[in-house]
Amino acid sequence: MVTSPRIAVYSGTFDPFTLGHDDVVRRAAGLFDQLIIAVAVAHHKKTLFSLDARVAQVQAATKNMASVKVLPFDGLIMDFCAMHEACAVVRGVRNLTDFDYEAQMAAMNRKLRPQVETVFLLPDAPLQCISSTLVREISKLGGDVAQLVSPTVAVALAAAHRAATGA
Repeated sequence: MVTSPRIAVYSGTFDPFTLGHDDVVRRAAGLFDQLIIAVAVAHHKKTLFSLDARVAQVQAATKNMASVKVLPFDGLIMDFCAMHEACAVVRGVRNLTDFDYEAQMAAMNRKLRPQVETVFLLPDAPLQCISSTLVREISKLGGDVAQLVSPTVAVALAAAHRAATGA
């Protein structure tokens, strides 16, 4: 009996890709045959990094994970899941605020595509305080983000903030 590979999608803006994201990716990659990280175009947000830069950051962080693929996406995540024959969506949940939002999204996604399950994963406890928004703010104000992002992302953040200020 031949079974289809179990494909999951982990979507987000990843502006920037943090160590919390990386932890969720590693956990999810162990649960599924293939994990597709779907980097959102994010029309509704003003991102620090371009879509291409965000895709490149995630690709660099996951280059040694054979079962992980990184793709840009635009539109509904359930349409992306259908296109890639995914059976699950992975969501990282750091706290109750995240859970409330993600539970509502999971319920709506189930209405759109009932055959796709939502799987919630908790990042490792020391990483639960990390958010891309806070990382951008700390970096913008000259703080050290070395414990929050990969060295590659830390360098990219510093360069982006220097470019924004003309320094």
